Amino acid sequence: MNKPFYRIATEIKKLQDTDPQLTQQLRKYIYNIVGCCQTVHRDMGPFLNEYMYQDALEICLSEAGFCGEDLIREYYFKTSFHNRPINHPHKVDFLVNGKVFVECKAVSALLPEHRQQLFNYMRLAGIRLGILYNFAPTVDQCEKYYYDPDLETIFIF
Repeated sequence: MNKPFYRIATEIKKLQDTDPQLTQQLRKYIYNIVGCCQTVHRDMGPFLNEYMYQDALEICLSEAGFCGEDLIREYYFKTSFHNRPINHPHKVDFLVNGKVFVECKAVSALLPEHRQQLFNYMRLAGIRLGILYNFAPTVDQCEKYYYDPDLETIFIF
């Protein structure tokens, strides 16, 4: 039986409940990336255009030492359907260290469709770490996710 092409992530599990040690390792791994996001939000302020935050985040990540192949803005990837390529590429805002997707938003609140978009990108590209960052509100929103392809499960950490 073929696996479904997509699966809506209706239940997101806490990685801390499953693997506390992995949770701590991942938090350390993305610490500087999240710090750059926080710096951008603090210095730029809320309620700006998403592209302004992306521009500022690219600068901040570069200043933090992420550059060259370690920092790809507008990372394009392709996928397939029934073992046939889909020609239209997908785009995520940033790929950092070849291992972390960063998806930027500037909306009043993160919605399930924002999360599902990131989850689908992670699953389709085989990227296990994702950060969904909302710069628009007065208090920024940061959600960090881990995708386990063996379990086909998304964990928040």
